[in-house]
Amino acid sequence: MSATVVKRTARRGLGLGLMAWLAGIVFFLPIAWMALTSFHSEADAATNPPSLTASLTLDGYREFFGTGGGASPWPALINSTVASLVSTLCVLLLALPAAYALSIRPVKKWTDVLFFFLSTKMLPVVAGLLPVYLFAKNAGMLDNIWLLVILYTSMNLPIAVWMMQSFLAEVPVAVIEAARVDGARLPVILARVVAPIALPGIAATALICFIFSWNELLFARVLTGVAAETAPVFLTGFITSQGLFLAKVCAASLVISLPVLAAGFAAQDKLVQGLSLGAVK
Repeated sequence: MSATVVKRTARRGLGLGLMAWLAGIVFFLPIAWMALTSFHSEADAATNPPSLTASLTLDGYREFFGTGGGASPWPALINSTVASLVSTLCVLLLALPAAYALSIRPVKKWTDVLFFFLSTKMLPVVAGLLPVYLFAKNAGMLDNIWLLVILYTSMNLPIAVWMMQSFLAEVPVAVIEAARVDGARLPVILARVVAPIALPGIAATALICFIFSWNELLFARVLTGVAAETAPVFLTGFITSQGLFLAKVCAASLVISLPVLAAGFAAQDKLVQGLSLGAVK
């Protein structure tokens, strides 16, 4: 390779690196601005343009956590945690054998099956809101956290099966055949052979399902009241007829975003491995 080609490749790599850093900064700036605003008083947060040198305070976080006499966010945070974690666990338990049947032990016309799974995500959520509401009302399940668990499981299951099918397709069939020769049954094969090999893909699927469940607002807003109120619904309560309290909203948004950010940071290596699994043959 000539020196000219090496220099050209180095410049190209440097340019791509600078573009990646620029894109990262652009995406990070709104979060940094929200975090900074959350530490301002309401008067300083409402100034236009906002002040970078304004004094910092924890009043927004005190208001969010109810120390100033407002509603406590803990029930909503607990409800979101329960709904997201339980629905994600249910999705994995259902998606793993389904993906196994569509990849390692493929059924007839498995591509049509996958397309059917994906087509269920094409229906606008608002189109199914009224039937779900009427069903929940007649079943006495309004303002019930377990209704959200069922809904989130059904909503995330198609995309989970679609993702895990591609991950499980990379599992060596010889390993599964060896386990079957040793007398292992299907549950043992799934738990002790397939799951450890496809762990990055399973982790990526779980993280995406958790994020989708945690951020869901429409069904939670319509189908819950007080007992099953989730964190996004609780956040909308800060926008009142009295006005928009920007510092308090930013503090609440940052706190509610922390579980998703923490989960993504903790599982970032598994997420990258899972999403890139099968990309290179």
